[in-house]
Amino acid sequence: MFSGSLVAIVTPMTADGSLDWAAWERLLDFHVQERTDGIVVAGTTGESPALGLDEIAELTRRAVDRCRGSLPVIVGTGTNSTAETVARTKHLSRLGVDGVMVVTPYYNKPPQEGLFRHFSAAAAASAVPVILYNVPGRTAVDLLPATVGRLARNPQIVALKDATTSVERARQLLDACPPEFSVLSGDDASAIEWIGAGAKGVISVSANVAPGRMHAACAAALAGDAAGARAIDGTLSLLHRDLFVEASPIPVKWAVARMGLIGPTIRLPLVELSGAHQETVLRAMRAAGVSIKDQAA
Repeated sequence: MFSGSLVAIVTPMTADGSLDWAAWERLLDFHVQERTDGIVVAGTTGESPALGLDEIAELTRRAVDRCRGSLPVIVGTGTNSTAETVARTKHLSRLGVDGVMVVTPYYNKPPQEGLFRHFSAAAAASAVPVILYNVPGRTAVDLLPATVGRLARNPQIVALKDATTSVERARQLLDACPPEFSVLSGDDASAIEWIGAGAKGVISVSANVAPGRMHAACAAALAGDAAGARAIDGTLSLLHRDLFVEASPIPVKWAVARMGLIGPTIRLPLVELSGAHQETVLRAMRAAGVSIKDQAA
């Protein structure tokens, strides 16, 4: 159901920290024009921990209205409370979205059975298909392939975003899940390799900056053109690396601001990109052929 290059989209804000609705519409139009394969609202890259539920709901409504008929919209609904996740999923899944994405409960460190029950409860509350989200580097818990395989047999759970990097993990996931289940990479640097192994695409940070090339690389890989996919992806390798010189989304939000699409504001406890890293990110953008309209810090 979900495939190709889906962008984990940044959330634009004005200088006072409120949401920038004009920039939000500009960003959404940019991704439609650049052939992004889907929008993920209020993921990690969208600063979900710093957004209120009302803000997420309005971002979602506007994305659905702006992108309807052009590309699917997915919204992040996961928290580390099962009750809160169920409530959010019930509410946000009824705003016209094509799917919800539910992250593993962070900080709690639940066992695999707890993860299974948590995601099953979210799926039961959702009006739309559910994407599981595994990002052990942020959550301190790893959703293992055997558990994904159990969850994948729930017809409401249709995909997984997995932000581990090993292609062996991709193979384990694909072996554990039915063929109609979509395994999606959550790591730009290994995404093309994952697609080569059988994954359906990526939920991408780099696609905020180079959406057209991410779409083209994924399309080539999905079509079996491994050499073509690697050639395109090679132009993005510095982006894949250097958009993580500080905690994401600090570098990528700074980069999108340099493109003139949004302002530079990011919410505490995150702060603007350090001056020591700004030239590194600019260099990666130039290597990817990205147009830089504003190089001011």
